[in-house]
Order: sequence, then C-alpha cells, then structure tokens
Amino acid sequence: MNNGKKKDFSTQITTWIGTPLSIWIHTIVFLAIFSLYFFGVSLSIALLILTTLLSVEAIYLALFIQLTINRHEKELKGISADTDEILEDTEDILEDTSELTEEEK
Repeated sequence: MNNGKKKDFSTQITTWIGTPLSIWIHTIVFLAIFSLYFFGVSLSIALLILTTLLSVEAIYLALFIQLTINRHEKELKGISADTDEILEDTEDILEDTSELTEEEK
C-alpha cells in the first residue's frame, strides 16, 4: 500500500466508526456473540470471544486514530508555516505603506 492509500484507508475507518451504520453493525455483532449461548456455547466462552474482539478492535482503532492525528498535526504545521509567511508579508506591506504615507506628509 502506498502512503496515499494508507491515509485514505485510515481516514475512511475513523470516519466510518462515527456513523449510525457502525453502531448498528456493532450492536448486531454483540447480539450475535451473546446469542452463541443459545447455540450451546458456554457464556464464559462467548464473553471470552467478545472481550478478545473488543480488545483487538480497540488496538486497531487507537492506531487508526493516531494516524489521523499525526496527519492533521503535519497539516497544521504546514498551515502554521504558511500563516507565518503571510504575517511577515503583511508586516512588510504595512511598513512600506507607512513609509509612503510619511513621505507624503
């Protein structure tokens, strides 16, 4: 996977997690795991499966969220650098303008 596709995938995952569809799918998966009890799977095994899946999901979500945070941090640093350049240019323009108005006096 190239870097651009990684960024797109991590963004898609973190965006999708915050949707109603994600809530519905998680609810269905949780109900399915608890329903294993009615198919002869012991409750302790069903809970073991559930906690294992939740742990793995939490690890991956943390990684995807951190990727997104890192990307946004880089973007903000770029914006900050651009803002600093614009501020310097504005200060130069203001100085030039004030010099012109002083000469006119």
